[in-house]
Amino acid sequence: MKRILGIILGIGTLVLICYFAFLYYIPYSEGIRSGELIKLSHKGMAIKTWEGELSQGISGAQIFSFSVLDSDKKVIEDLNGLQGNYVKLTYVERYRTFAWWGETRYFVTSVQKEISPFNQK
Repeated sequence: MKRILGIILGIGTLVLICYFAFLYYIPYSEGIRSGELIKLSHKGMAIKTWEGELSQGISGAQIFSFSVLDSDKKVIEDLNGLQGNYVKLTYVERYRTFAWWGETRYFVTSVQKEISPFNQK
């Protein structure tokens, strides 16, 4: 009986590890979005996550919400310094998110400043 319980527990643990590895290492999609960085905040009560918004339209009707993992310190620093500027974000979309990762399924992996197409003469 103890052996069967141990096998079931071992298989359950292995399935759980594979599930988390799949969600973390296999992206649903990858892409680039450009727009004005309008918000970056460190929010949450028990679990703090980095959340941001990118305006992709003139009227602000097209808002792209994203998260940044705590381990991406360079991206967080760059985003803090570029608020209010036109930026290009490289992101990864995951199948699912967890409370300790962020609120959205979109996770920014890099950011760079761009010249706004709206301010050209």
